[in-house]
Amino acid sequence: MSAIVQFWSNLNPVLQMLIKGLAVIGVIFPLAGASSLAERKVSAWIQGRPGPNRAIPFWFAWIPIIGPFLQRLGVFHLMADGAKMLFKEDPLPGHVNKFYFLLAPVLAVVPAFTTIAVVPFGVYLNDANQLVPLILANVDIGILAIFAIGSLSVYSLIIAGWASNSKYPFLGGVRASAQLISYELSMTLAVIPVFLWINAPGGEGTLSLFKVVQAQSGHGFSWSSAWFILTMPLSAIIFLIALFAETNRQPFDMPESEADLVGGFHTEYGAFKWSLFFVAEYSHMMVGSGVFTLLFLGGWNPFPGYPLESLVGHLAHLSPLALHPIFIGLLSIGIFLGKVLFFVFVFMWVRWTLPRFRYDQVMKLGWQKLLPLAIGNLIFYALIIAWIETK
Repeated sequence: MSAIVQFWSNLNPVLQMLIKGLAVIGVIFPLAGASSLAERKVSAWIQGRPGPNRAIPFWFAWIPIIGPFLQRLGVFHLMADGAKMLFKEDPLPGHVNKFYFLLAPVLAVVPAFTTIAVVPFGVYLNDANQLVPLILANVDIGILAIFAIGSLSVYSLIIAGWASNSKYPFLGGVRASAQLISYELSMTLAVIPVFLWINAPGGEGTLSLFKVVQAQSGHGFSWSSAWFILTMPLSAIIFLIALFAETNRQPFDMPESEADLVGGFHTEYGAFKWSLFFVAEYSHMMVGSGVFTLLFLGGWNPFPGYPLESLVGHLAHLSPLALHPIFIGLLSIGIFLGKVLFFVFVFMWVRWTLPRFRYDQVMKLGWQKLLPLAIGNLIFYALIIAWIETK
């Protein structure tokens, strides 16, 4: 392993960034695709039915145990869906604005994958025995970059609705823009108390998500270093609700409400272009779940008051391999990814449990409920922090 670390450290920094970027996309893209299968299995589990479990290639049908297990798991349905999206006929309607119609699905994917660059997904120990974040772009304005770039995804929905030259997609695009404006304010106000807390006098004046996790990495329970979901539960709830709305997930899926908009902004799309919209949606779900994990659930720390360093220290008593940078990196990534996948499951669970809101209910919740709560929450924590500073 030391040879691997030495080889990595000798690589050109640009090549390192390229390899890390491809590795992250190589994980996120298949996970986003597999989320469609997970969605169907979760819905089947909630509704008391087996879900997709029929498709199996003939060369797997004769393999004992493994073949039937993968068949029941639905893996081959995922393969069949992917092949179908790639190879089925992809007609281009004659009445659409062709350039923008083709541009919209690409614009949907780009922000989803760009925001991953500023999300730390693990840590490792350097030669100075310090934790270094595993991140593509370790900038000091991480959360600001996520909000700025992530909000651009709504333009793909607006362009898709307008370019389709059809009333139902156009209404879906209008709904998407109105919903983004309604919930972006509440989401932003919900995270300000977190950064007020870590940037109080004595703090570093940062918007880095890595520093947020470090602020939640205390040993034992302490209000100054506890997970923010315990010290700021209302901020966490507001952020999570706004995240559902920002990702257009039910019960906030107004832009694609098939009950009144046929298919919403993507009514005129099919095959590969249609699949890009939903890869982007699942990617936004995973990035949003990752940001929630970093902000409120201690990131890669396994438990409140029990940081990653404590876990590594206990594992080191069993094997010195636990202190190796690669092991620590993989362990932190595993913990972080486990939390992210749990919240992806929560997204799916809510979709198949709650009915869709009416459009007026979505607007009323955003402007008359969440926004006043977010403002009140911000004022409350600003006063608490000011009081602590004067002590």
